[in-house]
Order: sequence, then C-alpha cells, then structure tokens
Amino acid sequence: MVDVKEEEMDKPTFKSDTVLSDVHLHCPNKRHLMVRLNAVGQPVFLSYFKLLWNTEDLASEKHVREAITEREHQYGCGDEQCDKDRNDLKKERELNSEGLEALLDDDGDLEVVRRPRSASDLEAEGLLRDRVYPVILMKGKEDAFEDEERECTCSDVVKIEHTMATPLEDVGKQVWRAAFLLADYILFKQDIFRCCLVLELGGGTGITSIIMGTVAKRVYCTDVGEDLLAMCEQNVALNKHLLKLGRGEVKVKELDWLKDEFCTAPEAPYSWSEEEIADLHDHCTVIMAADVFYDDDLTDALFRTLYRITHNLRKSCTIYLALEKRLNFTLRHMDVTCEAYSHFRNTLNDLENLQDRKMKYTVEPIKLDFCQFLVYERIEQL
Repeated sequence: MVDVKEEEMDKPTFKSDTVLSDVHLHCPNKRHLMVRLNAVGQPVFLSYFKLLWNTEDLASEKHVREAITEREHQYGCGDEQCDKDRNDLKKERELNSEGLEALLDDDGDLEVVRRPRSASDLEAEGLLRDRVYPVILMKGKEDAFEDEERECTCSDVVKIEHTMATPLEDVGKQVWRAAFLLADYILFKQDIFRCCLVLELGGGTGITSIIMGTVAKRVYCTDVGEDLLAMCEQNVALNKHLLKLGRGEVKVKELDWLKDEFCTAPEAPYSWSEEEIADLHDHCTVIMAADVFYDDDLTDALFRTLYRITHNLRKSCTIYLALEKRLNFTLRHMDVTCEAYSHFRNTLNDLENLQDRKMKYTVEPIKLDFCQFLVYERIEQL
C-alpha cells in the first residue's frame, strides 16, 4: 500500500525537456541545413520569412482565407446548421470530406485522418491551409542556392537565425506565432509607430523588433542570456537592409525581469549606458512583448518590470501584448485548461485595478481582423 500525499498529486506526472515551436512546418523538396552550433551545442538554422508587401501577394492570401471560410461553411457551418442544436452540429462536424460518417475503431474511438504531408496531397484533398515555408541555408553556401536567393529580394524577406527545438529555458531562441501576429499589426498600423522609440521585452530572436525597426526611429530589443542576445544581434545584422529602408535602429540590450535595475556593468556585452537609459525614460512611447506568458513566476516578474519602467517614463505609453493560449489537460482539474493564460489575465486585471495616484492603466483588446503580412497559421487561440 502506497501513501500519496495530496500535494504530490498536483505535481506534473510527465515532463518533457524539449519544447518545439510549430511555426516551422517542414515543406517537401526544401533543403533544411544547419547553419552552426550555438554556445550550448544547439543546432542553429537560417530561415527566410517572406513579407507580403505587394497587392498580388495580399490578394492571394485573401483568396486562401476566403476558400477556407467557404469550406468551413460547406462542412458544418451553413445556414441549415444554424437552426440545429449543439449535438446535431457536433455530429455534422464528424463527417469526412465526402459527407460520410467518420469511421470508429474497435473501441469506439474516432479514427482521425492525418494531415497529408506533401503539397500534391493537400491539393488533391482540397485542404487549404496557411503554411510556413522557411528556406534554410548553410552559412557561406548561399551561392549553391541561387534559385532561392533570386526569389528573396531585399525588400520582402526577413532573415532569422533560430533553433527548431530547445529546453524550456531557451524558448526565446525559437520563433513563435504571437511574434508574427504582433509583426502583422505593426505593418498594418505603421503610421502610429512611425518615428517612435520602442522597448521590446523578451525579444528572443528579434523578429518583432526588426519589423518594428522598419517603421520606428529606435527599438531597444531586450532579453537575457548572452547566447540568445548574440543570436538576436546577428539577426539584426542580417536584416540591416530592411532597417535602412525605414531608417530605423535596433539596439540589443540585456533586461532581466528578476532584477530591479538595468544592467550597466561596463564589462557586460549587452549592458546599458546612462545615456541609453535616459533616452528610454525620456522618449519611449511604445512597449511590446510577444509570447512571453508561459510561466507564472516570469509573468509576475514581467508585470513588475512593466510597472517599474512605465513609472519612470516622461511620456504616456502604449503597451502591446501578444500571446497564444495553449490548452493542456491537467490531472488536477481533470479537464483541458489554460492556466498560464488565466494567470496572465488575472495579473493584467490587477494592473488595471491598481490604485496609483500617478499611474492609470487601461486595458483594451485588439480585434484580429487586420491584414496578414507574414505567412503563418493565424489560429483562433492567438
């Protein structure tokens, strides 16, 4: 007989030491070659992410979305279904693409048709999806990929070095969907960010700061960890052609949410100068963060940092927070929950309700009906 304490039941039973971003969907007939190993031995890749600047690209993207919407209405969302109750609607959605009832296995479980892997299978099945096509090159071997290089013109491609999978503490080295979402919003609302001074918290690979740098005057892209900051600085250098077009500047700096002060040690490679801190406090009007709400302690630390920094700003500031709600089944609740998001919402409410004579925080949601300038899967959990 085993005596199990109640508090031990709340501890996770299974742990995984590897986290993988689903932004990087492998496509057929594309080369996926490693650029290098980083300081901790993780393979680093270089991806080209295409920007949909011109009207033809945007029209094509709109056509794909309209086709997806039409298909959703065709299979379970039509006018006839609106008058049926939830059970009938659920049954209707269990039909396959030919309108036949889905097959069940011997145990009565639903047999799910797996997503086709090749592009030809996708076309044959008529399954239209937003897809990410990273072109990953070997550093120093660009001349071996002239076809891909010819397609990637200076004005419509963001080059990002990143890892594919990392331990939880290194997730900043990957690219996440909420970073693309925030980048879309920046490109859609360029006028409100033009010539601003911007601070990004938890910038990771730097892709959102780089996009912001095409519009804003100056961006301080911050995170922690010398290896991560070096990767971010490399990405800024890879995209200097984009920054020149917008005449913007991206500075990579260390900012640890668990510390109350800026890093100003002269020997630290990504420390702040007194002039830079003064520049931030005097001119910053925009703060942004994307996909940094996955750990409750770090969420608390981030909001403490936001409060401390905004308290010292001379001008009013708008904070943009983008995240993806990640659903997980927990034994404690015996249900699918999103605890990290729930904690984020509670902390955000605490900030808005804060009784402070000097500061007032107002929270407003942003509708996701703006244009998509980067090719990724804009899911409803964003």
